[in-house]
Amino acid sequence: MTRIILFNKPFGVLSQFTDKGTTGSARQTLSEFINVPDVYAAGRLDKDSEGLLVLTDNGKLQARISDPKFKTSKTYWVQLEGEPTDAQLDQLRGGVKLKDGMTRPADVRRMDEPEGLWPRDPPVRFRKSVPDSWLEITISEGRNRQVRRMTAAVGLPTLRLIRYKVGEWTIEGIENGTWTEG
Repeated sequence: MTRIILFNKPFGVLSQFTDKGTTGSARQTLSEFINVPDVYAAGRLDKDSEGLLVLTDNGKLQARISDPKFKTSKTYWVQLEGEPTDAQLDQLRGGVKLKDGMTRPADVRRMDEPEGLWPRDPPVRFRKSVPDSWLEITISEGRNRQVRRMTAAVGLPTLRLIRYKVGEWTIEGIENGTWTEG
């Protein structure tokens, strides 16, 4: 039977079980939160991103979630520096030209800050003179730091990035830093 773990990854945690970085680094890994044998992350979240990470012991499922050819949707809550204009939202919705080519169109909607959102450690650094706002962005590919690069390309730097949903799985009811069986 396939095992699925849904983990609400905290900021600063690597999406792997070991740190192959420089000797003596003290970066947190999945092994500090999940003691389940033979499960591996289906896709990645960079260490500066938070939220849903799906892990499984099923290689075919892992590939289906992470390989862009299967177009598994991923929904993010994105805190931005600035207030998006309709033109900026239309750019995100139509696809954004990045150095590695055009992105697929994204579903984008304005949203309020999510209710009950856990505090980030360390906190987001704000500029008093620049407002911040939130978007919900759903993409169906998974390029390296794609959402951050998309928002930056339209002039809206990402302050905080939380993956809320992968396919049909969400972080609903999963406290930050904890996991549940999917």
